[in-house]
Amino acid sequence: MAHLRRVFQIASSLQPPLPGRSVQFFSSDLTHTSEKNVPYQKTLKESSPQGKGPTKPLPASADVVVVGGGSIGCQTVYHLAKMGVTNTVLLERDRLTSGTTWHTAGLLWQLRPSDVEVELLAHTRDVVSRDLQQETGLHTGWIQNGGLFIASNKQRLDEYKRLMSLGKVYGVESYVLSPGETKDLYPLMNVDDLYGTLYVPKDGTMDPAGTCSSLARAATARGTLIIENCPVTGVEVRTDDLGVQRVAAVVTSHGTIQTPCVVNCAGVWAQALGKMAGVNVPLVAMHHAYVVTEKIEGIQNMPNVRDHDASVYLRLQGDALSVGGYESNPIFWEEVSDNFAFGLFDLDWDVFTQHIEGAVNRVPALEKTGIKSTVCGPESFTADHKPLMGEAPEVRGFFLGCGFNSAGMMLGGGCGKELAHWVVHGRPEKDMYGYDIRRFHHSLTGNNRWLRERSHESYAKNYSVVFPYDEPLAGRNMRKDPLHEELLQQGCVFQERHGWERPGWFSPQGKAQVLDYDYYGAYGHKPHQDYAYNQLLSDEYTFDFPPHHKVIRNECLTCRNALAVFNMSYFGKFYLVGPEARKAADWLFTADVCKPPGTTVYTCMLNDRGGVESDLTVSPVEPGSHDSALVPAFEGGGYYLAIGGAVAQQNWSHITKTLQDQKFQCRLIDQSEELGMISIQGPSSRTVLQEVLDSDLSNEAFPFSTHKLVKAAGCTVRAMRLSFVGEMGWELHVPRKHCARVYQSVMKAGAKYGITNAGYRAIDSLSIEKGYRHWHADLRLDDTPLEAGLAFTCKLKVDVPFLGREAIEAQKTAGIFRRLVCFTVDEKVPLFGLEAIWRNGKVVGHIRRADFGYALNKTIAYGYIRNPEGGPVIAEFVKKGEYLLERMGVPYPAKAHTKSPFDPENKRVRGIY
Repeated sequence: MAHLRRVFQIASSLQPPLPGRSVQFFSSDLTHTSEKNVPYQKTLKESSPQGKGPTKPLPASADVVVVGGGSIGCQTVYHLAKMGVTNTVLLERDRLTSGTTWHTAGLLWQLRPSDVEVELLAHTRDVVSRDLQQETGLHTGWIQNGGLFIASNKQRLDEYKRLMSLGKVYGVESYVLSPGETKDLYPLMNVDDLYGTLYVPKDGTMDPAGTCSSLARAATARGTLIIENCPVTGVEVRTDDLGVQRVAAVVTSHGTIQTPCVVNCAGVWAQALGKMAGVNVPLVAMHHAYVVTEKIEGIQNMPNVRDHDASVYLRLQGDALSVGGYESNPIFWEEVSDNFAFGLFDLDWDVFTQHIEGAVNRVPALEKTGIKSTVCGPESFTADHKPLMGEAPEVRGFFLGCGFNSAGMMLGGGCGKELAHWVVHGRPEKDMYGYDIRRFHHSLTGNNRWLRERSHESYAKNYSVVFPYDEPLAGRNMRKDPLHEELLQQGCVFQERHGWERPGWFSPQGKAQVLDYDYYGAYGHKPHQDYAYNQLLSDEYTFDFPPHHKVIRNECLTCRNALAVFNMSYFGKFYLVGPEARKAADWLFTADVCKPPGTTVYTCMLNDRGGVESDLTVSPVEPGSHDSALVPAFEGGGYYLAIGGAVAQQNWSHITKTLQDQKFQCRLIDQSEELGMISIQGPSSRTVLQEVLDSDLSNEAFPFSTHKLVKAAGCTVRAMRLSFVGEMGWELHVPRKHCARVYQSVMKAGAKYGITNAGYRAIDSLSIEKGYRHWHADLRLDDTPLEAGLAFTCKLKVDVPFLGREAIEAQKTAGIFRRLVCFTVDEKVPLFGLEAIWRNGKVVGHIRRADFGYALNKTIAYGYIRNPEGGPVIAEFVKKGEYLLERMGVPYPAKAHTKSPFDPENKRVRGIY
């Protein structure tokens, strides 16, 4: 149905429509459309305590104070209690659930395009459908009615097929249905415009009051103290002997609780709580709405529906539906009120109406169905539509558990468990970097323009297909390196990472500038016309090989056969210096980095469980006579650290925290903005650079993994003989003011050798072809060096303690039960990650990272595999298997490799061609 036939003017009690506009409704019956009420039989509003004081006396002290009694707060204290942390207090300003949780739609979908999120959702489902009832005898309100994802085109169905393949790894039952099969399952659905659907029978819905009441009872039974009617008015922070800011107490108008740990689960109000401690909490508050229909005959027991292309969901509500979605012009809650317990806004029909047509098109019976009530409440949203979790970089002991983007119920169980583990052990069990506050650079978390723009775009695109090469249009041009304008003129198509504009690839069509954000035409902004950059992104919205595949191929093969220049200036560039720098380096880094100045070492940093916090290069340096970004002045030892720019804040925080915990007498200095980094790679790199540098570049004079100060185009730079692409090459670390001059000299000298610019799309391909790891892809917090094939980075042959050593030694003794394996696929088919790995007819893992290798002319993929019999994964186990990689439900034969198939003897990096 193209348009609704029933149109009328809105009642005077609601916001009037814009001049000349009419608002469409399910029905012309106005009787109940102004009613504001949630659809649940029971809420905790009715049982609010009498009086204005706290429901229980405040203790003088606590090990942990959780602030906020919504889904995340209740899940966190529940999991803390299960871990044995009983001296915990939960403070709620009003009544449990009264902020944003009470009005949530409570949907749980098990499949997401992330392996970690699938695991988090599985735990939530276990908690609400099984654990809580067993522990408390209370029914949480869990209803397993299934979930149905609607695809109106091939790309959408391809996305769902990717989810189905990942679900097989985790035992999530799902089926791709034809339009006819969908009609059989959901008779009231219009399937005329469907391409297909994904059906997940064990999806369902949760009840906010039932879930949080059960969590509270279970936590209280284990000793947790839950105090309602007790607003927090301040957080006391003290400075310790080393100058480190630490949580000291939580202040309320009814008393103060001494505590070393506060967990901010305050939802929309989390930003205000953060300010009390001097912590930036980068979230925004928005109105988020759904409507509840009158009774619909025949809707009982139907699955919940997400029609992403119409940006609408249909949640079963007994014999009715709740209908909501994500609009392109959400309303920001500009002035967050302190007094909004169990509050709802008047629904703005001008904003919400865009969901109506899609809903009626999908279930035509809605056209003649009345609206029983509207539910428009506040929700918190973030810059990437992911929660904010972990310890804040500004203050030790201040943890975040907020910004859940209307998914706090769905993610609550998994995230509550991980947050509890974070508080107790310092780090989570799973790879939570995608939710960690440290994924954002500190320069961004307090930037209101960046936060508002990115949060809007993430909200508006929440139901968009997640394509592999998409980039944000919002919050761009926040950090530019010294070569930005130079490369922009040469057709550079930039990617955004950590606020930086980094080179993605180079378009032969010329300049493609990133323009100021236009909010997709919302709020009176004029949308950009003929936007070249946006068009290039749109062209790549595919799960096939992208249209610029040949351009990337040229960049890669030019690097393999001649030479390419990579601007890597967005890298993090830190100095670790001071009297105990060597002692700190021994503890921080897995490899032996205590070598003479002039050497460079590839190493990892671990947590105490042996998980990889980072991989980086560390170069011992000598102090300069005059302090500068290139040659700092210092006393004691000194090390120059080069770290992937997208994870610089994570590295900075990990190192800083470790230095604080061990009380090492040394400093960490950030020179990322003051130094550029130009990498010249390929067989002709030595010949070209010999014309630019004043140093002998022979193997004897300048071997691999060494560095020295040299002159380039008359400027002093630090040259490092390293490679991230598997070729002979050098990195030039250059003071910011000299970068353009050095770059131009390199390009001029290389012109006769066929030099080309290349970007990170080429690096991704070249590095996977050589078998180099990418942190947070095939190397993460939940992987160890032994599992990832990086045992060579660990100094286990010498008796030098390092963080995580005990865990690595224990794993080495017990055996490795999961291992990273390289696969190649002969058939020309693109892989992007999340594909299921089959070995001898059984699922043994999934692909973490994949790309096309142009020199090998094959698709290359890396994934961790397990032995389905439970035994260790040894080399013989890898070699003897027959493998299939399942892409969107289709299996492709693959070959497993125990070594990189490209240059396995590492000749090229040593200049042997």
